[in-house]
Amino acid sequence: MSWISTEPSPNLSLLENGGGSDKPTAETSRRVRRTVSASSMIRKRSDLKLISRVRWEFLRLILTNLQEVLLGTKLFILFPAVPLAVVAHRYGCPRAWVFALSLLGLTPLAERISFLTEQIAFHTGPTVGGLMNATCGNATEMIIAILAVGQRKMRIVKLSLLGSILSNLLFVLGTSLFLGGLSNLRKHQSFDSRQGEMNSMLLYLALLCQTLPVIMRFTMQAEDDGSAVVVLSRVSSFVMLVAYLAFLIFHLFSSHLSPPPPLPQREEEEEEEEDVYDDDVRNKEEEEEAVIGMWSAFFWLIIMTLLVALLSEYLVSTIQDAADSWGLSVGFIGIILLPIVGNAAEHAGAVIFAFRNKLDITFGIALGSATQIALFVVPVTVLVAWTMGIEMDLNFNLLETACLALSIIVTSLILQDGTSHYMKGLVLLLCYVVIAACFFVSNSPSTETNTTNHRLTTR
Repeated sequence: MSWISTEPSPNLSLLENGGGSDKPTAETSRRVRRTVSASSMIRKRSDLKLISRVRWEFLRLILTNLQEVLLGTKLFILFPAVPLAVVAHRYGCPRAWVFALSLLGLTPLAERISFLTEQIAFHTGPTVGGLMNATCGNATEMIIAILAVGQRKMRIVKLSLLGSILSNLLFVLGTSLFLGGLSNLRKHQSFDSRQGEMNSMLLYLALLCQTLPVIMRFTMQAEDDGSAVVVLSRVSSFVMLVAYLAFLIFHLFSSHLSPPPPLPQREEEEEEEEDVYDDDVRNKEEEEEAVIGMWSAFFWLIIMTLLVALLSEYLVSTIQDAADSWGLSVGFIGIILLPIVGNAAEHAGAVIFAFRNKLDITFGIALGSATQIALFVVPVTVLVAWTMGIEMDLNFNLLETACLALSIIVTSLILQDGTSHYMKGLVLLLCYVVIAACFFVSNSPSTETNTTNHRLTTR
């Protein structure tokens, strides 16, 4: 999940619409669009008429919480996969089943963590809420990575993190631009190019920090134990965290930047859509408010996080068995299947916004999530491994690093002119298909999942 600030100020936002109209209705509409999250598009409004008839207030509060948290999403149909995964693990069912059920169960849990974080943000204000979203935005990926580090399965750690970045840059963004372009063939599609420039710069920094350890590994002598690569990776991790912190400060507290003037054609389209936006504003103002209390949200956030940790542990411990059972490589499962299924809610939200020709929100979801994983989740994982006494580096291997580099380059080229059409989305999707085919046909040795680092010699 990407983090989205609820700040209504004219800051340079990941979700800034780029319009300069000073008409009240248009400005109100932009504020609403900045506060809508990716997963909000698959949530459903709860009907509390029956619960309101309950006589006891305490019981009514409990039932309201259960209704909003468990049934307040269109993905509630996947919640049974959570207890089924526990039962399958407890009673020794085939481990491939445990993996599949755990993967399905993580989908609604990740969406609910997003929902609960936003509920807390309603009570704490935009700044604290933005920081919480920035920290918990990709909680599922971070939990999976840390648990895999604890089991010393560094291959799985790196594949899952790399897969999340590639999925957001190529699959999510490609699908959104392709389908959004087809559904808006007669409309001008534009977005704030500054948003793409900022994220591209940060992604290039992350790429540099992950490329240098690979190059150093290849330039080392055979007798080197790889400790220099580990040290470089830890230094690079601190650098990435500093960059991410600076990005947060810039995003949350910089108010000296104003939106660019709108394109004439875009301005005409905004005027034609003002009446529709007026209705959207009234509806969203009713929907975008806290539906549960702050402490209830904290309680449920802890519960959901613990469930994510439990299923993530099942996922990490059974991924090799699933790969052997299904005849797939661990690389394909880690880079393709895990990100697509685990972040299905976020992906669907990005596509829906693209259908509505709200590309700034789509880019905020896809690029924001990719940037957060590259500059926050990856370095935090390296440093957490360090505190656990485990040597994890940023050497993602040559093939994986090359895929990341080419994906960032292609994405940044597509974002340059601030306009979009379905061909750009198609190119991104085709790049993702080629990468998926590459890892589908590759057969990495299974022992690779249980090694901490690829070293030329062992101590």
